[in-house]
Amino acid sequence: MTSTSEIVDFYRGSSTEDLAAAARALCERVHGRAILLRGLIEFSNDCVVNCLYCGIRAGNASVERYRLEPEELVAAAELAYAAGLRSFVLQSAEDPWYTVERLAGAVERIKERCPGAAVTLSCGIKSRADYRALKSAGADRYLLRFETSDPALHRYLRGGIVLERRLQALKDLRSEGYQVGSGFMVGLPGETEETRIANALLCARLELDMVGIGPFIPHPATPLAGSNQEPIELTLRMTSLLRLLMPTANIPATTAAGSLDPEGREKMILAGANVLMPNMTPTQVRKNYLLYPGKICLDEAGEKCLGCLALRMKSVGRELSFERGDSLRGALVADCGEAAFRSAAPLPARAAAAR
Repeated sequence: MTSTSEIVDFYRGSSTEDLAAAARALCERVHGRAILLRGLIEFSNDCVVNCLYCGIRAGNASVERYRLEPEELVAAAELAYAAGLRSFVLQSAEDPWYTVERLAGAVERIKERCPGAAVTLSCGIKSRADYRALKSAGADRYLLRFETSDPALHRYLRGGIVLERRLQALKDLRSEGYQVGSGFMVGLPGETEETRIANALLCARLELDMVGIGPFIPHPATPLAGSNQEPIELTLRMTSLLRLLMPTANIPATTAAGSLDPEGREKMILAGANVLMPNMTPTQVRKNYLLYPGKICLDEAGEKCLGCLALRMKSVGRELSFERGDSLRGALVADCGEAAFRSAAPLPARAAAAR
């Protein structure tokens, strides 16, 4: 059985190419070669929080703010459904106008008009009672990234908000029956290699259903504008480490990676990712949800985006899947036994022998 410490040792001692090869083989064994799709709808950029790294932070006066009305949000989901998507991620800034009642009403209508579709929410920290109400309305999943596992760095980047508050919210979500996603940025100012490894290990301890990571890209209208841009390689190495630690997790190849490197999403797929999130936000407001500069796919209609992704995945031997793609966490172990499950994640013989 491959232990966590063995996986971390393999990570430390391996090239990016060897890491990717091991993670890719494991991903194909567990998830196959199909790439799951999540239609992303960014429905509000009106934020009350002042995270130092974020382009839509409350303190950025140059942002053109927008908010989709609930019925506009529902309509965007219906268009994504008509295009064949069966999983949506409804993402917003931390916008108090979108009360739990408004958001729950939108979720209910989406579930009614898009039968069989899964709804993921990504709207920041809420009370456990709010999570319960949204789950009752039909929400299936919730994404809440912790961004860094370093408590001091987290407090600095988030204007005094403590990491434990975020982690408690993730526990609340699990208790309310959600499929839970979290993750982190790679290359934040002040992080170290040990921080990145700790980030991945925290994801594993949380037993997440989905892990979203991407490179930190400095935004010129934030306090971190002058920070160094770290290479895409750091994100690729983290993708592979996460896959080896968490064989069943759904790991997106993120738009940020594609914005930093023209082939960033393909490289993440080849490093162990198995999800893509085409942007289905109405094009007239999409350009205003700029968490970082240089964001790709701002002008493409949803259908065109899907066609482009199909060609990109074909170039790396993958094909798109329009299934809703629920979490495999626990299912593989239950189906084939823990020993057989763990045997799906051997380290390469060369690396094992080297230790």
